[in-house]
Amino acid sequence: MLIGNNIKTMKGAEIAIETLKDLGVDTIFGYPGGVVLDLYDKLYNQSDIKHILVRHEQSAVHAAEGYARATGKCGVVLVTSGPGATNTVSGIVNAYMDGYPLVVLTGQVFKSLIGTDAFQEADICDITKSCTKKVFQVTDVSDLQKTLIEAFSIAMDGKKGPVVVDLAKNIFSESTEYKNLVNEEAVLALNVSNADVSRVLNRILKASKPVIVSGGGVSHSSAEDELYKFSKSLNIPVVDTMMGLGTYPQNDENYLGMIGIFGDTSANRTLKVADLIVSIGARFNDRITCMFKDVDFSDKFIQIDINENEISRVISTKDYLIGDAKEILFRMNNELSKLSFNHFTSWMNSCAELKSLNVVRHRNTNLMHSFEVIRKIEEFTKNQNLIFTSEVGQHQLWAVQNLSFSKNRKIFVSGGSGTMGFGFPAAIGACVANPETQVVCISGDGSFQMGIHELATCVDYNLNLKIMILNNGYLGMVRQLQEKNS
Repeated sequence: MLIGNNIKTMKGAEIAIETLKDLGVDTIFGYPGGVVLDLYDKLYNQSDIKHILVRHEQSAVHAAEGYARATGKCGVVLVTSGPGATNTVSGIVNAYMDGYPLVVLTGQVFKSLIGTDAFQEADICDITKSCTKKVFQVTDVSDLQKTLIEAFSIAMDGKKGPVVVDLAKNIFSESTEYKNLVNEEAVLALNVSNADVSRVLNRILKASKPVIVSGGGVSHSSAEDELYKFSKSLNIPVVDTMMGLGTYPQNDENYLGMIGIFGDTSANRTLKVADLIVSIGARFNDRITCMFKDVDFSDKFIQIDINENEISRVISTKDYLIGDAKEILFRMNNELSKLSFNHFTSWMNSCAELKSLNVVRHRNTNLMHSFEVIRKIEEFTKNQNLIFTSEVGQHQLWAVQNLSFSKNRKIFVSGGSGTMGFGFPAAIGACVANPETQVVCISGDGSFQMGIHELATCVDYNLNLKIMILNNGYLGMVRQLQEKNS
């Protein structure tokens, strides 16, 4: 909650910066241009907010997402109008698909010129309305402060995601009242009754072969500890999606692997034979459902998601809870502590035996294969808490299949959008967020070229970043598909 006091009169550029400070913003990723120079002047003349100068606007958005993933805060981007704004679109789509909070501030031409095809004018609001939680255009300075506050609230509320705020150039030099704001902790409203939680928990306890599917929502909610406690209390097997990697420790006996086309046989087989599937913050996109075309999950599917629109969107479900995963699991754990129940040890043991079906890749030449390079990275880093990021391609699959993950050892990947050029700037954002944490970017030679210009950003800020490039001379995934179809 934000409470106002100490009313002053300021110009729009100063109001924007002061409001961002009030909202707790400490870092902005951006690239300047003529329309937003007034904002950059105000940024330059203060020290509370750090500005990271990238070399391309798309990289600014990916870096802000990496920052958001590493901190749990809202990432902030500042770019100019026209091509500066349109260059952000791929990054915005990526954050929207994977559900990470961003506020993207775009410059716009003077209010009087909007709609006239003025120099460097682009209708970024119309362009991004399908890939954002909300878009705003501010043409009157008196609307600026309340719009910024609402934008951050929307980006962080419920299922998180990007919000675009388009700022007409005239508002930066216009003056209006500014209310100094102070932060108070917001209390998350959970629209789940105790009866709902008890109903779902009782259904789990009555099952014979339950399995938990941990998705990216568990990470968003920071519910890793609650998930671990719940699984171990009942001795229930856990599988995850690619976005859920690290939400459950992979070295634990209850972990059976990643589901989907690039996942583990043990995980996919468990999902097929289970009589109850508890999906927590998982979207079940086509990379997962393509493995289960002959299976109807609906009668055994329980969905827990903070986003009401996700319920039954892909898999029809008759039982669900809409709310924050951490809070729901906490309440289930609390209720379990008061009950006597049977553990699922026999079922868990039979699932563990399925791990023997998982494919273990071996080289078939005298040359070192790329997945072996990843395994060497795992050997060098296995006892370290660090952040991996990955670009998109074959190397991404080798990374998620051969590295180990846990609550303090995660990988940031582009899940829904599959954006080449994501991993390197996302690693930059993670480095800026956690200067003391080791960050390792796994990349192919094709993906790395999408953001190679950001090497200059790494040098400028002396970032603690390791980049591992698997150079096969091809777009490996594309070549693999071509050879398969030829």
